[in-house]
Amino acid sequence: MEIRKLYTVLEETFIEGYKKVEIPVRVAVVAAVIRNPYAGKYVEDLQPLIDTYSANLGQLLPTKALEALGITGEECEAYGKAALVGIDGEIEHGSAIIHTMIFGNEFRKICGDAKTLLPSAEKRGTAGASIDLAIKHKMDPKVRSHHMSFEFRIPDAPRADEILVAAAVTSSGRAHPRIGSLHSELAAQGEDQD
Repeated sequence: MEIRKLYTVLEETFIEGYKKVEIPVRVAVVAAVIRNPYAGKYVEDLQPLIDTYSANLGQLLPTKALEALGITGEECEAYGKAALVGIDGEIEHGSAIIHTMIFGNEFRKICGDAKTLLPSAEKRGTAGASIDLAIKHKMDPKVRSHHMSFEFRIPDAPRADEILVAAAVTSSGRAHPRIGSLHSELAAQGEDQD
């Protein structure tokens, strides 16, 4: 596995909407910038890419993100994943790594035996391009208070022949969730339209 760099971002929000939060909203994203062996060519069988990166990154990235937050997998409340492929690659190359049970099962196990599917984003872009990581509750996809996104970028990645693979974890949901509560009440009444 060839990783050019690991990149970690930790965000802590203390005031949201002009109101202090009771507990800071903390989000950590860790990304690996890897060489794309299929950049510049079409390859039918992507299994070698899966075999090389899926399990390894499915363990490494959430582990590092939890370390950045200083929490255990059980304390993680929400998560997400993303792949940003350099312009000489295909979006399918990033999807091959993150859209496997190998990647997802490792990620879920590290996050306290989480149950929900990992929300994801994938696209192609140049170095410094941003990607919005979709995040949701790790146990129940209907917990709307944890639905959010996190914009992420690395100034020098991905290069044309690279893939940026990222994992996000949080220790809470949004700062002052009000919509999430309303949706939960409507769902309980059978009126949820989301």
